[in-house]
Amino acid sequence: MVADPGVKSIEEPTNENNTPTAQPVEKKIIKEGEISIEANNIKAARKALTDSLTKLGGYVSEESENNDDGNSRKNYVLSIRIPAQHFERFLSAVSSAADHIESKSIRIKDVTTEFIDITTRLKNKTLLEDRYKALLQKATKMADVLEVEDKLTEIRTDIETTQGQLNYLNKQVAYSSLQITLFSKSISGKNEGNSFGYRFTNALSDSWQLIQSLFFGLITYWPLVLIIVLIVVLLRRWRRRKIKSTI
Repeated sequence: MVADPGVKSIEEPTNENNTPTAQPVEKKIIKEGEISIEANNIKAARKALTDSLTKLGGYVSEESENNDDGNSRKNYVLSIRIPAQHFERFLSAVSSAADHIESKSIRIKDVTTEFIDITTRLKNKTLLEDRYKALLQKATKMADVLEVEDKLTEIRTDIETTQGQLNYLNKQVAYSSLQITLFSKSISGKNEGNSFGYRFTNALSDSWQLIQSLFFGLITYWPLVLIIVLIVVLLRRWRRRKIKSTI
């Protein structure tokens, strides 16, 4: 049985008097938010935003487009990532492209403590891996070799998981995220509800919908219609025969 070498927590560097030396830690900040803006020329505003985004080294991670008929407006929703140092500059560009800012929400999260914790755990796991590698070199029995190799596999999995967490956190810090909702109200739809052309078009549309409904209704219930027709025909023949028999 190979003894677990263990590992002590990483100590802070010390000076000649054996007292901890404070190390300056750069703050790790995550910026994210949402902004909803109105623009009369939605396509021109979108192009201006994406051009500014490209110049600042950002990119669009997701985009969707839809027409909201209920509110008579067209929407673009862009999820963007922008280098953290250019976040405020790009936010100003977004505001400048808007004819009206409907809403804006910006959140700033300090993840310095979380970053230090993950980094420390990663260093400790790496040191532990090195100690088990040293034990593997000294192991002579096959049972000990297999036990150490199993432990190394477990430690390596933990290291990769922790490294993934650190990489994700670093990316969140390096690139801020912003969701932009860009919309344009329809001018033609504002006061057309009572116009003759609007009402005439709607009437034609309703009539066509009614014809389609009747047509597809007949197709759906054609067996029932056929049975009713046959019953009517048979009843008429029966009545004719009865009348002839009574004469």
